[in-house]
Amino acid sequence: MSKLDLSMRKTRSLICVGLDPVISKMPITDITKFNCEIINSTADHVCAYKPNLAFYEALGIEGLKHLEATIEHIRVRAPNAIIIGDGKRGDIASTSEAYADAMFNRWGFDATTVNAYGGIESLEPFLEYKEKCVYIWCRSSNLGAVEFQDLSVQAPNNRRIKLFEQVALSAIKWKSKAVVGLVAGASYTSELQDLRNMGPNVQILTPGIGAQGGDLKSVIEHGIDKSGRGLMVNSSRSIIYASRSSTNFGRAANVAALRLKDDINKFLCENGFNW
Repeated sequence: MSKLDLSMRKTRSLICVGLDPVISKMPITDITKFNCEIINSTADHVCAYKPNLAFYEALGIEGLKHLEATIEHIRVRAPNAIIIGDGKRGDIASTSEAYADAMFNRWGFDATTVNAYGGIESLEPFLEYKEKCVYIWCRSSNLGAVEFQDLSVQAPNNRRIKLFEQVALSAIKWKSKAVVGLVAGASYTSELQDLRNMGPNVQILTPGIGAQGGDLKSVIEHGIDKSGRGLMVNSSRSIIYASRSSTNFGRAANVAALRLKDDINKFLCENGFNW
């Protein structure tokens, strides 16, 4: 938490940039060079980076080499930035132990995303890492999220709540050496407010701003905690693919990140917070 706070204060930013390389959308074909240019261009305006492992694993060994080089560059160019390994891992017993070992020891991520479908037992290996953050996939930003996440379940006090709300309530109460956070999509701002009310101090990672159409003003208003923090706004495509030009895509990413940072800080100010 102290590292996250330092990163936010140094950049005056709540932005997390998703590093999700898709060759067909990139202005150059070298993923490492592409990611490094994005990092160089945005480092002063964002507090975190979030490589989604799927995009690297899809390319096999070469993709993992690009991921390794990307992490190394972040550590050099933006040493205070939080790096989130977005893998949404979650399984039982030794499998989860191996996943946690890979994310925190092998890759050295500061945080990771996990899937709680297997219950707390499946997440215990992740929760044992006392200097890390575990973001539990709670309310996703896709339209189809309601199919399962909105299912009505019975809470301990016999009232009916939605399944994603039960996930949040359970996660907030779990005993954990790691910081426990929630992933809550920007597409559902009323649910985001409900989650903030359930966990006044919980860390929330919010994807869905930009290309997915999340309402930034509502996200800031409903997602921040009482100190004006506790929220990271993730933006991927609208920043890293701000330009398809091979000569100025870095500059375009810089402009997009700065614009988003200014908008967030304006809404923070409207809610009574500043840096």
